[in-house]
Amino acid sequence: MSTRRSPEICADGKPLGTFGLPPGQTVQHRQPDPGVTLAAMAGGERVIRDATPADAAACAAIYAPYVTGTAISFETEPPSEDEMARRIGAALRSHAWLVLEEAGRVVGYAYGVPFNPRPAYRWAAQVSVYLEPGLRRRGGGRALYEALLTRLAERGYRSVLAGMALPNDASEGLHRALGFTPVGTYRRIGYKHGQWHDVAWVQRSIGDDREPPAEPR
Repeated sequence: MSTRRSPEICADGKPLGTFGLPPGQTVQHRQPDPGVTLAAMAGGERVIRDATPADAAACAAIYAPYVTGTAISFETEPPSEDEMARRIGAALRSHAWLVLEEAGRVVGYAYGVPFNPRPAYRWAAQVSVYLEPGLRRRGGGRALYEALLTRLAERGYRSVLAGMALPNDASEGLHRALGFTPVGTYRRIGYKHGQWHDVAWVQRSIGDDREPPAEPR
């Protein structure tokens, strides 16, 4: 998050950035599928694209271990496929939900949702990213996040925020590397798996906030 680039998923198929991938890894482009980017990785291709309701089962399966086995999520019951499809649809209508495919299989996702329902907050989005456990620290989270932030900026959002149940060194490092800055910590705010957890919040600007904003689209 210390090196800021402007990778993006472009609706018009224009060249994308490098997603901050390790040296020697490149971004390819496939036509005629606008809005999709291919990153050639060691061991195969990775695709970042908009989610559809058909991805609900895969996203639910990725998310479930975070619910049942960790305090990363404060949910206690994994959402069903139908509930995940509802969440995907809601995010796509107002913000964004992207999935990461590897060899044709969904292995991660990232999304933006309203930070707060009150009207004056409507230019701020809360963001999250989830990967299959074995794929952490391989660049997929950063690729998803950078694409997500570009998409949200294109829709008119001005700032993004993320909350992290502590301790979570991997998430803290990812957000720091992408330019998020700490804005506060809720102390002992959530109780799960037999202990209290703090939640740290971080924020990043993704748009010009010097002028009156246009409505998000």
